[in-house]
Amino acid sequence: MNQILSIDNNSKKGKVKKEKTRNSRPIEIGNIVKFFAISILIFGIFMIASGSYAMYKGTTKEITNTKPEIRFEQTTETELSLKIKHDKELVTVTYQWNEEEATQVPTNGKKEVETKIQIPTGSNTLKVHAVDIKGEEAEYVKQYDIEGDININIEPEGNNLKITANGINQLQYMTYRWDEEDETRIDIENNSIEETIEIPKGLHTLTVIVVDVNNQTETKEQEVNGVTKPKLEVTTDGSDNFIIKASDEQGIKKIEFIINEEERYVLNLEKELSLEERKEFEYAYPLHEGENKLEVTVYNESDVTETFRALVRK
Repeated sequence: MNQILSIDNNSKKGKVKKEKTRNSRPIEIGNIVKFFAISILIFGIFMIASGSYAMYKGTTKEITNTKPEIRFEQTTETELSLKIKHDKELVTVTYQWNEEEATQVPTNGKKEVETKIQIPTGSNTLKVHAVDIKGEEAEYVKQYDIEGDININIEPEGNNLKITANGINQLQYMTYRWDEEDETRIDIENNSIEETIEIPKGLHTLTVIVVDVNNQTETKEQEVNGVTKPKLEVTTDGSDNFIIKASDEQGIKKIEFIINEEERYVLNLEKELSLEERKEFEYAYPLHEGENKLEVTVYNESDVTETFRALVRK
């Protein structure tokens, strides 16, 4: 009986020892799982922090490259309130009507400036330009149409300039002058006038004044760059060619010619010839058998053009 008891005791001890060995494995696996969980958590925090920093850098860069904000409010029928706001110091603010000389608005190193602008009568284009201390620029362009007692419009017509004016009341007279030269006066005695005048060569300022019977006066100034059209001649010769002869004091920049509305050719002279060689230029090209419908266009340095069209038979 003692042997049996001894065997039973040993069996229990072995069983207990075996259970202790089996229970130690879950403890080791749990530690590993905790280690990986903490590692993943730390990695996630790092990734979120990196993304936030990248977003912050992107936001900072975007703020650095912002441009001045230009705003307008039309306070009356003929007056505008110009407001320019920015997050950096403004260096230059200018505005101009049409092609007139630009007006400077004092900035004094401020981030916000404001000024009043009078709207002239007629159809006029306003241009506003702003530059900050970093060189970032903003521009505003808008056309304003204001009907007044007298409206004046100036527009090119070929090599000339056309001045038109109309008024609510009868117009009495109009004067115009180039730069500081003497005025030319035209009596009207009507509600409108249309006058075509020659443009002197070079850059000049035209001043137009119109007065109605009630002595209401309207003045308009505009800079005009006077250029002339190129001279163009197209002839044929005895060798079955047509000859293009073009000349211009500025120089011929390009020649285009079309034959029978299908064949198109372009001569870019400024890439091949000097300016002196382009002031007078001659070019020959063979005619086709039968009818040749020709269209030749020449361009000078100011992109003023002249076109010749003709039907030539060979």
